[in-house]
Amino acid sequence: MNFFHFMMANRQQVLELTLEHITLAGVATLLAAAVGIPLGILITRVPRLSKAVLGSANIVQTIPSLALFGFLLPAPWIGERAGRIAILALALYALLPLIRNTYAGIQGVDPAVVEAGRAMGLTDRQLLFQVELPLASGVIVAGVRIATVVSIGLATIAAAIGAGGLGEFIFRGLAMVNNEVILAGAVPAALLALAADFMLGRLERRLGTLRSKS
Repeated sequence: MNFFHFMMANRQQVLELTLEHITLAGVATLLAAAVGIPLGILITRVPRLSKAVLGSANIVQTIPSLALFGFLLPAPWIGERAGRIAILALALYALLPLIRNTYAGIQGVDPAVVEAGRAMGLTDRQLLFQVELPLASGVIVAGVRIATVVSIGLATIAAAIGAGGLGEFIFRGLAMVNNEVILAGAVPAALLALAADFMLGRLERRLGTLRSKS
């Protein structure tokens, strides 16, 4: 049985695992964005925290993914369900590009524009939401783009702890030494990552164009 025959014969399971994969990566990225973007904003306002915040996010990146899943298993409440562990681990890995790009995007705003806003009487909050974030949006979306692709790729490992996703096929194929089964997990996961990268890349370029026009 070749790859295409396997996909057709197991299309229902492929669809179910693809949806699980999208859910794991999507929820993790949203969680990471909800934490990472505010942290990126915070360190532009409190620069002395930047080394600690960015350093901590960098350290998480150095932890092997399977080891991080293992560290979270004994955690109360989190370790009760494999899906929670997978989402938390993926969110932790996605933090660095979100924090770094938010910080870099805001720091990269032309100081003359910021000063002009202050001269108009804008408060720091108004400057952030009306000037800095709109101008930094393209760079921030680039961070979201990286975080999403990383989450989709790493979500395949979630199957190792029973969290589902397309990694189920990959680990099953490895156990069976069956390339068709491995490809049934690897190909859809790669296509998901490429699709997410393409769509967010278009959004990033659009925001960059709007920024240059402004």
